Amino acid sequence: MRVLYGVQATGNGHISRARAMGKYLKAEGIAVDFLFSGRPADQFFDMQQFGDFQVKTGLTFVTEQGHINYLKTAIEAKPLELWRDIHELDCSAYDLVLTDFEPITAWAARRQKKRSVAFGHQYAFLHQIPQIHDNPLSRSIFKFFAPAQQQIGLHWHHFNQPILPPIVDLEPALNTADPHKVLVYLPFEDQQQVIQWLQPLSQYQFYLYGPGLSKNQLGHIQCSGPCVDDFKRDLHQSSAVLSNSGFELVSEALQLQKRILVKALQGQMEQESNALALAQLQLGQSTSTLNTAVIADWLSSPTQGNTVQYANVALALAKWIRAGACPTELEQLNLWSDHRT
Repeated sequence: MRVLYGVQATGNGHISRARAMGKYLKAEGIAVDFLFSGRPADQFFDMQQFGDFQVKTGLTFVTEQGHINYLKTAIEAKPLELWRDIHELDCSAYDLVLTDFEPITAWAARRQKKRSVAFGHQYAFLHQIPQIHDNPLSRSIFKFFAPAQQQIGLHWHHFNQPILPPIVDLEPALNTADPHKVLVYLPFEDQQQVIQWLQPLSQYQFYLYGPGLSKNQLGHIQCSGPCVDDFKRDLHQSSAVLSNSGFELVSEALQLQKRILVKALQGQMEQESNALALAQLQLGQSTSTLNTAVIADWLSSPTQGNTVQYANVALALAKWIRAGACPTELEQLNLWSDHRT
């Protein structure tokens, strides 16, 4: 069986899901070719797992200091290149096209009438889940940005909807969490501003990852640029996670039962809805403003009440795909059993 797997690479969360899925698809004997879009080729890192992958421009959002810049997003979009990439991508050699909210593979498969399956957090918004700033434009984006014959939404809770738990790229957890160690990942904020917020809180050890940072020790703040292995190690060893409200990192933090504080990317409906859902489920805290006082209050507050334990969704999906990806068999997997603790 040969599969073309498209990944929206604007954020690292989609790539992290692809790492998890790629391992299990390979274990099932499925040959996978990857296509990534939404990020310049020179901004990828630690991609050896994906072999000889393709990179396309695709579509992405431009962000500045915690907000989406819609004007720059429109200016930098390249619709003619997107149209050309969709029409030039040949899906004939593949038995199935998978897409994680990646538009080129999704629309190429649709154009060539190739069987396609989409999965990702964005597809959960096609159902009745907690949403903020829902409007016809956002609904159209989730429906038409990267469509497929079968669309599988992922979320932290089922909300009595036909969606699945998160796909997380984690090894078995070790009991190595340091109560004073905090992982910080706020890629949409000004990194120097983040450092200023953390500097007064010297009773904690902060491990800050972000764009433009190089490996550097600033007293109790360890700064690092993107690195998968170091990031995963520090995630395991931290007791708390401070981040924007992207879906994948929060999913991994929940699976590892970390304390969580999120600040949504302003103007990004998905992240703002994630922050709302996290608070409603009492799985973490959210804030619209970050500063030293807000971070200090969170770190000194009692731990959150609810915890979760998710099934191995990547393994289940890989086996389901290998067996033929029958929609009725997916409904019988029952991956939500006992996920709340």
